[in-house]
Amino acid sequence: MSSSSAPPSVQLRDLAHPIVAGLISVIVNYGGTFILVFQAARVAGLDPQLTASWVWSVSIGVGITGLMLSWMAREPIITAWSTPAAAFLVTALATTPYAEAVGAYMISAAAFVVLGLSGCFERLIRLIPPGVAAGLLAGILLQFGIGAFGGVSVDPLLAGLLVVAYVVLKRVSARYAVVGILVLGLAFLLLQGRVDLSGLQWQLAAPVFTMPAFSLNALLSVALPLFLITLTGQYMPGMLVLRNDGFRTSANPILTITGLGSLLMAPFGSHAFNIAAITAAICTGREAHEEASKRWVAGIAAGISYILVGVFGVTLAAVFMAFPATFITTLAGLALLGTIGGSLASAMADPKSREAALITFLAAAANIKLLGIGGAFWGLLIGLVAYAVLNGSLPHRQPARVSPASGPAISKGVAS
Repeated sequence: MSSSSAPPSVQLRDLAHPIVAGLISVIVNYGGTFILVFQAARVAGLDPQLTASWVWSVSIGVGITGLMLSWMAREPIITAWSTPAAAFLVTALATTPYAEAVGAYMISAAAFVVLGLSGCFERLIRLIPPGVAAGLLAGILLQFGIGAFGGVSVDPLLAGLLVVAYVVLKRVSARYAVVGILVLGLAFLLLQGRVDLSGLQWQLAAPVFTMPAFSLNALLSVALPLFLITLTGQYMPGMLVLRNDGFRTSANPILTITGLGSLLMAPFGSHAFNIAAITAAICTGREAHEEASKRWVAGIAAGISYILVGVFGVTLAAVFMAFPATFITTLAGLALLGTIGGSLASAMADPKSREAALITFLAAAANIKLLGIGGAFWGLLIGLVAYAVLNGSLPHRQPARVSPASGPAISKGVAS
């Protein structure tokens, strides 16, 4: 890690927007996808103590690694649990003994550590044309933008209020648009009595150690798919989110640190955590802060929030999951509008890659699912093939993009 330049100073007035961005990313993560963890735990027949330990381990691990990476790089590096992996485990844990699943988690995590130390993944990321990368990000996020307005059909009063408030606040004070709709939406739900917190009991989560077991069956049926799904469905789009907003942190230490964290937390139930993609985009774009050098605070805020949720385990996770689905989808979609618009503009900017970028955008938005691999991978693959055919070859290795931030970055594996 380079330390030649001083970290960017952050004034008190600079904290509000990135902190709110970090909180929104946490709310969206727990409210939108965490139910998959509970479903997988139920399929595996885990008791409440083991389920709470899973919540504790994945939340604490995500919080510590995200906080550490954001602080070291002075960039908004948001980590999260692997959502596609959690969806995969809903079926995989039905036929795999839990101790063997824990062993498979450890093997997958160790593979990410090795991949990060090798430096191969960073070199692969640098080969992707910027226009194709921007098209991929726009395609991944498109469904969230659509969801912001699709909620009007389900809950017209709530979704309509948030959309109108967002547009008005954008006109009056663009900096406070996302902050405003978060506060307004929460106040509206509380006034309607739609968030019932009366039955909550504050209890500290207790980690439960499970002795891992290793088998060839778990290696092939859990560890290998878990590794591939997380790599293609989380790490690849997650790194492209950072690149799209101009941040230059190398993928290598991110892979290494999150992989090591997953390895340490696996015996307590954590399946995998990694760099985030969709929730990261909430923190890396202009909505988090006009100045890119101030957005790293969002990573700190998200990390601390995850740690707090982990300490209280299922209790706080249940709070986030108590929010209506329409509130979560509308809030996420509106918070991502700026990123979607910027990605589309970047994708169409270069005439040489415009058509390939458009193909990438549409393929990613279609969310193709083949061979158990998600849409981000197929969208990228189709886009790269289209670029190669239309231009005769893939471009030479892309130069490292200089981050707008002025602070030190984690530079291991980045060519000068």
